[in-house]
Amino acid sequence: MKRTVSVVIMVLLGLTVLIGAQTPTAAAAPRFEVTVTNLTRGQQFTPILVASHRAGVRLFTLGSPASSEVVTLAEEGNTAPLAVLLLSTPGVKDIATSAGLLDPGQSVTISVDAGGGFDHLSVAAMLIPTNDGFFALNGVEGPLGNQTLTLYSPAYDAGSERNDELCASIPGPFFAECGGAGSGGKPGGGEGYVHIHAGIHGIGDLHPAQRDWRNPVAQITIRRSR
Repeated sequence: MKRTVSVVIMVLLGLTVLIGAQTPTAAAAPRFEVTVTNLTRGQQFTPILVASHRAGVRLFTLGSPASSEVVTLAEEGNTAPLAVLLLSTPGVKDIATSAGLLDPGQSVTISVDAGGGFDHLSVAAMLIPTNDGFFALNGVEGPLGNQTLTLYSPAYDAGSERNDELCASIPGPFFAECGGAGSGGKPGGGEGYVHIHAGIHGIGDLHPAQRDWRNPVAQITIRRSR
C-alpha cells in the first residue's frame, strides 16, 4: 500500500513539473520608449517630462491660460510640480523625466509604462534661453503593436512672462550672452495664454543669429518596447 501511494505521488509530481515547464511566462507589461531629438541650432532642452495616460488628459489648451504647473516648467525648467499634478490626475499611468540638459542635435530616450487603456502620451520641456518657451506633445495616441510613430513639436509660449530676452529673466548660466549670471527673475507682462512661440528677436541680451529657430524644434519618436 505504501509503495502504491509513493508511485502515485511521484507521478503527480512529474505531471506538475511537466505542466510548469509548458506554462508560458506571463507577458511583460508594455512600455512606450520616447526618443526626443533637439532640432534647434542654439537652444537647449531642460529635463524632459513624459507621461503615459488615457485619452482626455491634456497639459494645456491653446488660446487658454497655462496652469501654474506648466508655467513653472516653461519659465524655470522645473518638471516637479507638473509631475505631481499628473500623478494625482485620474487616468495617468506613469511619469518619467530625463536627466540633465539636451544640447542641439542630441537625442535622449525616456521610457514609461503603458497598456490597459493607457495608450496616450504627453511630453514637455523648456527651451533655454527663452523666457517661457517650451515644446510639447499634448495628449497624443501612441503607436500600436510594432509600429513607430514620429511627430514634431513647435515651440510654444506659455504666455506667462514678457519676452524681454534679458538674462535676468531667464534661468541658468548656460549661454555666453549672460556670462553665467542668469537669475531666473520673472518680470511678468506675458500674453496670458498659450500660443506658438515667436522666436528670438534680439531685443534684449540674446542674439537671434545664434538663438532663434524655425519651427518645429523637436522630433519625438515613439515605439512600444514590449
